[in-house]
Amino acid sequence: MTQNTPPAYPAAQPLSQSDERLWATLIHVGGILIGFISPLIGYLVLKDRSSFVREHSRQALNFQITVAIAYVVGALLTLVLVGVFLMLAAWVVNIVFSILAAVAANRGEMYRYPLTIQFIK
Repeated sequence: MTQNTPPAYPAAQPLSQSDERLWATLIHVGGILIGFISPLIGYLVLKDRSSFVREHSRQALNFQITVAIAYVVGALLTLVLVGVFLMLAAWVVNIVFSILAAVAANRGEMYRYPLTIQFIK
C-alpha cells in the first residue's frame, strides 16, 4: 500500500516592481480609511513577497497603532475638553502623513513616518 502525500504548494512569487508600488500605496491609503487593519493585512499577506512592501507596511502599521493610541488618549481626555483637540490633531496628522507616505511609495521611495513608536521592528 502506498501513502498519498499531499501536493506541495508552490512558493509565493515575488511581486513585480509596479505591483510593489501599488500595494505599498494602497496600504498607506487604506490606513486613512480603516486604520491599522490595512497595514496589518498587507504586512501579514505580502511581507514574504517583497521587502519593499514589508517595510512600507511595517512603517504604516507602527504609525497607525500610534495614531490609535492617540485616539484612545484623546477619547479619555474629552472629559476635560482637551481630548477633542488631540483627536482632531491626530486625524489631520494621520491624513497628511499617510498621503505623503503613499506618494513616496508610488514613486518607489522609502518613507519613515515621523512621531511614530516602533512597535514592530
